[in-house]
Amino acid sequence: MLRDFFIGLSENQLLNSAAQKYGLRLGAQQVVAGTTIEEMIESVKELNQAGISCTIDNLGEFVFEKSEAIKAKEQILAVIDAIREQQVDAHISLKPSQLGLDIDYDFCKQQIKEIVDKARKDDIFVNMDMENYPRLEPTLRLLDELKEGGYTNVGTVLQAYFHRALDDTKKYHDARIRLVKGAYKESSDVAYQDKQAIDANYIQIIEEHLLHGTYTSIATHDDKIIDHVKQFVKTYDIPLDQFEFQMLYGFRKDLQLALANEGYRFCTYVPFGEDWYGYFMRRLAERPQNINLMLKQVFNKKTNTMIGLATGAFVLGRLTKRRK
Repeated sequence: MLRDFFIGLSENQLLNSAAQKYGLRLGAQQVVAGTTIEEMIESVKELNQAGISCTIDNLGEFVFEKSEAIKAKEQILAVIDAIREQQVDAHISLKPSQLGLDIDYDFCKQQIKEIVDKARKDDIFVNMDMENYPRLEPTLRLLDELKEGGYTNVGTVLQAYFHRALDDTKKYHDARIRLVKGAYKESSDVAYQDKQAIDANYIQIIEEHLLHGTYTSIATHDDKIIDHVKQFVKTYDIPLDQFEFQMLYGFRKDLQLALANEGYRFCTYVPFGEDWYGYFMRRLAERPQNINLMLKQVFNKKTNTMIGLATGAFVLGRLTKRRK
């Protein structure tokens, strides 16, 4: 119920707009690396100095106008310029919906192609984040068509809670893939609902891609999963340069540093921008431990006030819908 609640908040456009007015003053600055490229690059430099690479996400939700999608593309192109100019160890993560997937497929493809093309010239990898189930097939189609067009610096994300995840992992053995558990509310028709089932499938797709894939990004804060991967790569003598662990910016900093110091490749997912609210709520929804981390690291009096207002607005909206 708590997970569904936070996912509901993440999808509320009214609350998303209201949160932007507050900027990051509510406490989210602990998990979002600023609102500008300059602020974000400074955070990336600090992580690089600790031996950690980064993937950069220009935050954005609810894009339904081409002008908004073009603006997002220009921002991402500017990030690529900043990576090159500042010589930081980083690559790009982008959301197809932010670049027009919900507006027009061909328009979105052209936008992403422009980004991937520019990134290729600077030897920068581009990862297409996976969103909810209706966007799964279009995103995989984008990957297929970009690969067919000769682009090798592009990959995507596969989510363990989908029933089809193992089949997709086998299909994309020749692509650089980020493996996650999944952060959206999905129907039982397409996704596992039980945590144990999701965890079991997650381990299965990790092992599959480690054994048969090219490069694997394992994005998790779960100690049991991390320990399992450590033992698995030792057992099967998988080189450390064939995979990396990933975690979110601001979460479990000590563990991030520890893994990097142990010699594992490590990449931090670095989000930035004013449109932080949906991302913030989905991180709360992903797993109960994130809520505990947020309470310790992020929440303050202002944040609690905002969450209280958000709760009231969300509940009121649900009650209003029921009465109609």
